[in-house]
Amino acid sequence: MKQAPARRRFAALSLALLLGASLAGASAFAGSDHEKAMRAVREGRALPLAEILPGIESRIGGRVLEVELEREDGRYFYEFKMVTTSGRLLEVMVDAASGRVVEIEDD
Repeated sequence: MKQAPARRRFAALSLALLLGASLAGASAFAGSDHEKAMRAVREGRALPLAEILPGIESRIGGRVLEVELEREDGRYFYEFKMVTTSGRLLEVMVDAASGRVVEIEDD
């Protein structure tokens, strides 16, 4: 149980660090990367990462290594880079508004 908060902090930090590249061209946002992510959550464009992360790890059967928030066709997606319990590296695309997995591919 002690790992869950640390894992969430790691994921939140990863998201904050990676948002700059993925949202750089999003004119709907202004301010820091953290503010951009928070605004997407407040506006209902994305669920909080803390709500999605535990379900993704249990559904896929692995550990999240990296998270990015991407915008495509006006919709937001979380892109999770994961390693499975068997050692496979995966890229898992999740609709940020619904938390639904939309694509899984080998990385």
